[in-house]
Amino acid sequence: MAESFVGIDVSKARLDVSARPSSERWSVPNNERGIADLVDRMLKVGPSLIVLEATGGFELACVGALAAAAAPVVVINPRQVRDFAKATGRLAKTDAIDAEVLAQFAEAVRPEVRVLPDETTEELKALVARRRQIVEMLGVEGNRLLSARPRVRPDIEAHIAWLKKRLGDFDRELEACIRSSSVWREKENVLRSAPGVGPVLTTSLLANVPELGSLNRKQIAALVGVAPLNRDSGTLKGRRTVWGGRASVRAALYMATLVAVRHNPVIKQFYVRLTSAGKPHKVAMVACMRKLLTILNLMIRDGKRWQFSDAPLLDIKDSC
Repeated sequence: MAESFVGIDVSKARLDVSARPSSERWSVPNNERGIADLVDRMLKVGPSLIVLEATGGFELACVGALAAAAAPVVVINPRQVRDFAKATGRLAKTDAIDAEVLAQFAEAVRPEVRVLPDETTEELKALVARRRQIVEMLGVEGNRLLSARPRVRPDIEAHIAWLKKRLGDFDRELEACIRSSSVWREKENVLRSAPGVGPVLTTSLLANVPELGSLNRKQIAALVGVAPLNRDSGTLKGRRTVWGGRASVRAALYMATLVAVRHNPVIKQFYVRLTSAGKPHKVAMVACMRKLLTILNLMIRDGKRWQFSDAPLLDIKDSC
């Protein structure tokens, strides 16, 4: 049977759908009835791949319904699709055109279907995101307090106190959410056994990297955004840099690595070796982030807690 590929452009009110190679186009409302109709049609068509863009949450209901129906659905970064559209000369942008480009992207690139977060994981992800927002607000209010006039200082101090209380509440909610799942509970225990890994990195990984343990070291590094990427052209040899990936996870991983280079024997030894060889601090830190992530990925894959004496952990290859 011939393969078919579907692209779905998601907006708040509507789902625009395009299929290849049949060139069919249609749209449905982005509500329960419209999504149900879409799922029924997808089950009849049996596409090889369905591709949607991440749209800040408007795609979740559709993705969840398709995943529940065991449809091969992939959510991708909008930047990838836009770059693909430009490369193929599709400069115009409408919902219908975007759906067609997504279908063409699915047919040409064929991104891998990965594990999708379930409903409980999405709740954890929302809690983690909200906690991060509160931390950012605390930083902003703290900066305001430094130069605040006496008239407004009490109000800022009261807001800071309230934010700190809410931060504590969210920490307890996150812990309860993780402890409610036997699978997450075991994964948390595995992750927390590594020196330098605390509750923030653990919840961030569980919520935002459901692929942890199912990818190889290069794939997981690229997914999070700690893989060095080439920037060479002709005779120009640029520096390898990291970019893209999941920024919130990368930020949590960086803070954990700061602790790990002092208290984790493997990461500390790796950092000292790099800096002794003349690597700048920033380069060494990124390499240590990648090393720590690689180790955690291996631990989750094998369901094995941290042991300094484990040869596999010490023999993991990594480079700057």
